[in-house]
Amino acid sequence: MKIFFKYTTIVIVLLSLGACTMLEPLDENLQGENRLNNDPTFAEGLLLNGYEGMPNQYSFSDVATDDAVNNVVNNYRRMATGEWNAQNAFSSRWGQYEQILYVNNFLEVIDNVSWKRDSVTNQLFKERMRGEAIALRAIRHFWILQEHGGKSNSGELLGIPYISEFLSFDDDFNLPRLGFQETVDRINTDLEEALEYLPMDWDGDLAKRPSRYDGVNDERYQFVFGSSQDGRVSGRIIKAIQAKMDMLAASPAFLNGLGGNYQKAANILGDLLNDNGGVAGLDPNGLTNFYDFPNGTRTFPEVLWRENVYSSAWVEEANFPPSLNGDGGVNPTQNFVDAFPMLDGTPFSTSHPDYDAANPYTNRDPRLALYVLYNGNDLNGRVINTGVGGGSDEVDKVQGKSTRSGFYMKKLLAPDLVISNDGSTTTTEKMNIYLRYTDLYLLLAEAANELGGPDNMVDGMSARSIIGAIRSRAGVGLGNGDAYLSSITSKEDMRELIRNERRLELCFEGYRLYDLRRWGILNTIPNVKGAKYNGANYTILNVEPRIYGDNANYGPIPQNEIVKFNQLVQNEGW
Repeated sequence: MKIFFKYTTIVIVLLSLGACTMLEPLDENLQGENRLNNDPTFAEGLLLNGYEGMPNQYSFSDVATDDAVNNVVNNYRRMATGEWNAQNAFSSRWGQYEQILYVNNFLEVIDNVSWKRDSVTNQLFKERMRGEAIALRAIRHFWILQEHGGKSNSGELLGIPYISEFLSFDDDFNLPRLGFQETVDRINTDLEEALEYLPMDWDGDLAKRPSRYDGVNDERYQFVFGSSQDGRVSGRIIKAIQAKMDMLAASPAFLNGLGGNYQKAANILGDLLNDNGGVAGLDPNGLTNFYDFPNGTRTFPEVLWRENVYSSAWVEEANFPPSLNGDGGVNPTQNFVDAFPMLDGTPFSTSHPDYDAANPYTNRDPRLALYVLYNGNDLNGRVINTGVGGGSDEVDKVQGKSTRSGFYMKKLLAPDLVISNDGSTTTTEKMNIYLRYTDLYLLLAEAANELGGPDNMVDGMSARSIIGAIRSRAGVGLGNGDAYLSSITSKEDMRELIRNERRLELCFEGYRLYDLRRWGILNTIPNVKGAKYNGANYTILNVEPRIYGDNANYGPIPQNEIVKFNQLVQNEGW
């Protein structure tokens, strides 16, 4: 992948935004606007700022759900235990308006910049980057909508302010929230326009170019739209975002199936995933590891959009058990462990004939051993014991280091990384992931099921066939078949299975908090439990309450924004 973030970081500060501030402009532009018009690299810095700070799998927001707890007090822990309010809008994405204003400023100057001396190539560069900027503006608004869309005290379903122009210091920032559907429409309008300018993929394939470039010289087109641009937003990425937005809109907390959004999502996902090979195109290896680069390559069939690869040990330092010199940060819960089915595919139950109270993690879905460090599991042969006699890894042994639940997170961690006693570490390559295919397959399963039940076909795929492929990939039901999946006949039972598969497959990647909210059930999740081995069997622990009110499915708009801008309407209950 081309590391396109290597461009010189712009030092011009056109506006300054805090994490919860829409806009507080500086009094002057210290660098001068002439440089934006005369220096293409400097001007492009505005666009590249639109790529910064995207939500990725390392948010660890799962500790605000029923899947995990944190062993120190942080904002997500405070959020889950009753401190979430408009003054403490812990999960706020309001600050993403900063990137929106950067790309809007870029759109204002793009026509003034000479990108290439050749006029035709210059126009191609303008159109390509215009498409990127419009797409990034829409994507940022989608992420803000995902967090802050909701119902007002009057019961009206509201979206967010949509900012489609650059606002200078003397402009009016007191902007009202649009209706929810209007916000969705505005996002989609931008995404559709961006599709006119951007190819499906950055591979120079002439068959994938937008029709507006049919008459352009092939070599010139490939120079502007070729593989050197890989990593930038593409047509395929735009369509994936459109589908995710339609699924958000269709979900129970929002339009609840009205407006045809399930069908819209299904149509887009059917095309995208058939282009990926349909159910057979599901990556047979999935994405269990986020540090494993096959054969030294940078090709990941599962990953649709990611940032450039970097070397680091920070994830392991934050989450390795203390015996391996880590801080043991994210601790999966017993609730999450119980979500893994038995090996034959039936839901976990202590009455199952294969259940062993002394060895409750045997005869289970193989993903459990891959994602969770339970008592007796290991990291590259280094066995971790969390029960009696487990030393620093034992439950609550060392404050701020040891697990609170009896489990440590294993997913996302490079098992062979070493953190020495002196603090020095080896490093592994990592990547921040923004979109991956298993999410899209699961969304199609959800849409297809809501439209017509378990066997409703969308472009040759159904909820049953998709869930079957994912569970088979994981090793569930192998040998005897997945009898439990075969037994499901109702939309309601398939819905619960799909939701559970999203919980397992996408765990610790920042999905569950937003899934629970769009399904309208964050306020119903139970208090979280853990388990400790006492030498003979396991004792269930009460670890932490989950205190969410009826307003929890819609995030608050930061209160300081409400105070400053009287056009903003707060979500109900905040």
